[in-house]
Amino acid sequence: MGKFARGVVANNSGVWHRRTNQLIAFHGDLLNRVQYSKFARSITGPRRGLPKTMEFQLDDAKAVLRRTPVTLEILLTDLPENFLRSNEGPDTWSPFDVLGHLIHGEETDWIPRAKIILEHGESRAFEPFDRFAMFEKSKGKSLGELLATFERLRSESLRELEEMNLTPVLLSKRGTHPELGVVTLSQLLSTWVVHDLGHIGQIARVMSKQYGDAVGPWRAYLPVLSR
Repeated sequence: MGKFARGVVANNSGVWHRRTNQLIAFHGDLLNRVQYSKFARSITGPRRGLPKTMEFQLDDAKAVLRRTPVTLEILLTDLPENFLRSNEGPDTWSPFDVLGHLIHGEETDWIPRAKIILEHGESRAFEPFDRFAMFEKSKGKSLGELLATFERLRSESLRELEEMNLTPVLLSKRGTHPELGVVTLSQLLSTWVVHDLGHIGQIARVMSKQYGDAVGPWRAYLPVLSR
């Protein structure tokens, strides 16, 4: 048996990865360097740095942004209050809170800031964004109301984005963030996409943690519970 990397050993039956307790059979000879390299990347990821990321593409961004309201509607509609209103502890957000936060972003962040960049460039800084405004604004509202509001606002945002007729030159225009300094329009729109995906992941994580004790010893196999 030969040792190829920390936690990975191989013999003529295959490769054993100790951390995951997986045996990947290759039925024959020891892995050659190409086979091992592919296997190691699949288990541990690249050795140096991060994988190459995507360049911003406006149509791709719109495709993600268009899906967020329906994703949240499918995930949250008719769920028990225990899932919707529970959080991860003090100073954390519930799925209901996250939805309110996304609504506030539609009203005051993405499109308003894009307009500032296009109309004023770097000469006018963005208004600071209140990350906690939803706690007051969502009071007395139902989940259904929030979902409907978010869907309507996102539809309006995408319509306005379409009407901007953005070109590569316009996407490279620069604005001024009150804390980060100079940013470009394409960076703002990229952040909009990642912001959506990050909060969808947050909602899934918060909901998962409500069963953190109920899963028992399987907790060891569920990294979402320790994030």
